[in-house]
Amino acid sequence: MIAFSLTFPSTAWGLESFGPWSLVAVRSVLAALVAGGCLLVLRVPLPDRRHLPGLAVVAVGVVLGFPLLSTLALQTSTTSHAAVVVGLLPLTTAVCSALRMGHRPSRRFWLAALAGAAAVLAFTLGQSGGALDAADGYLFAALLVCAAGYTEGGRLARVMPGWQVIGWALVLCLPLSVPGAALALSYEPVQLTGHGVAGLLWVSVVSQFLGLVVWYRGMAAIGIPKASQLQLAQPLLTLVWSALLLGEHLTAAAPLTAVAVLVCIAVTQRS
Repeated sequence: MIAFSLTFPSTAWGLESFGPWSLVAVRSVLAALVAGGCLLVLRVPLPDRRHLPGLAVVAVGVVLGFPLLSTLALQTSTTSHAAVVVGLLPLTTAVCSALRMGHRPSRRFWLAALAGAAAVLAFTLGQSGGALDAADGYLFAALLVCAAGYTEGGRLARVMPGWQVIGWALVLCLPLSVPGAALALSYEPVQLTGHGVAGLLWVSVVSQFLGLVVWYRGMAAIGIPKASQLQLAQPLLTLVWSALLLGEHLTAAAPLTAVAVLVCIAVTQRS
């Protein structure tokens, strides 16, 4: 969660130097080079053909879909607002897990998860004056594709190491990410700054690879529904980073919503 909580602030930093399409494509390429290097050095055999469809879902959802949609949203949305909206991700992941793998959490689990989601929706509507804007649309779409990627990745992490799941997903994206990066960089201006480079490195190496390595391992160990609810803590951490690193002003509703979500986490973990 610490790794993921810095993703939005780092993305905001990265947008100081790169356009949205360039940032997403370059981060995917850099992460794939790191992951591919690890796979090559350790002489990991190619994944079984039966795992390729699942890896493709991880690639579309986690490597391409969520980074692109959330980056587009951050062009007009603050990181604090986006962080609280993404508080819906645990619920969407739990629903995907139930549909895909037949998990049946308790009634108390679902009530707590729904309460957390309701707090997030109330915050979102309150901040937008009762209506959703384009940035919220990008964020809600990002939630759906990311939940699918998390669910499929958690399933695969039961039969192969978690770092290989995200590693192969990143490598599978190279035929798209390399030409995509070249095309985006040719159209979008680049103005390198310290913040921009630091943001790019964090989202590439940590958010896109190392964070997912331990995330998928944890999901395989304690189960997708229970692990997904831990991510309810991410908004609160991101709010702290947004204030410290970006100087964003937080309304009283943001931390109150995040705290309410934390209470829901405690209930889901005890269910």
